[in-house]
Amino acid sequence: MKKLIVFDLDGTLAVSKASLDAEMSELLHKLLGVARVAIISGGGWPQFEKQILTHLPQDESLKNLSLLPTCGTQFYQFKEDWAKLYSEDFNNEERKKIMDALKNALNTVAFKIEKTWSETIEDRGSQITYSALGQQAPIEEKGKWDPDFKKRAQIQKILATSIPEFSVRLGGTTSVDITKPGIDKAYGIMKLRDTLKIGIEEMIFIGDAIFPGGNDYPAKEAGVVSIRINGPEESKRVIEAIVACLALD
Repeated sequence: MKKLIVFDLDGTLAVSKASLDAEMSELLHKLLGVARVAIISGGGWPQFEKQILTHLPQDESLKNLSLLPTCGTQFYQFKEDWAKLYSEDFNNEERKKIMDALKNALNTVAFKIEKTWSETIEDRGSQITYSALGQQAPIEEKGKWDPDFKKRAQIQKILATSIPEFSVRLGGTTSVDITKPGIDKAYGIMKLRDTLKIGIEEMIFIGDAIFPGGNDYPAKEAGVVSIRINGPEESKRVIEAIVACLALD
């Protein structure tokens, strides 16, 4: 029997940087009634609050929800309020090295970006994220910029050489996520295992980037049964099926 359902956020529960829609909110609330749920994303805590928490009922079901921003380098649980259990932040030297390497990579790649919306590089404390078109870019622009991941793969390849001591993953629709080595969604999965006392074999992971180099892939590498979906609509159907199965147990 599966006890913990783990989700990616952008591209899985919601389109990039968008809030949960009404149907997804209702389905997640139903799922929280029959299982523990965790969400691991490259986004920072403010993004979790905006995209998820303001759209879920503020009731006892939140005690079944664990939130892991920045690819699992932070961990929040709800008791009387949301409390941060840990945060694997960069020090100043690490931060500068990553920023310099990222800027060099962007000057080296074969493509150029004509227009951006807001800042493209965001320091999330325990993760530095490059969003090619900017954090506030229209969803339709994001979706068509790098659908085959080839542009971001160029950046990833350069960074793998210039900062090999860090983990570089592709996330969302236009993002590259950089974290400390060994701290990715597999790290988050292990933290969930140890904190919630739930075995890997009792989990399911659902995400849209479960492929080598994708920022969801480490969850599969950790041994979790994984379901790759193609957007929130597919996730809804998977959640419906899980709720139906667990309700029968």
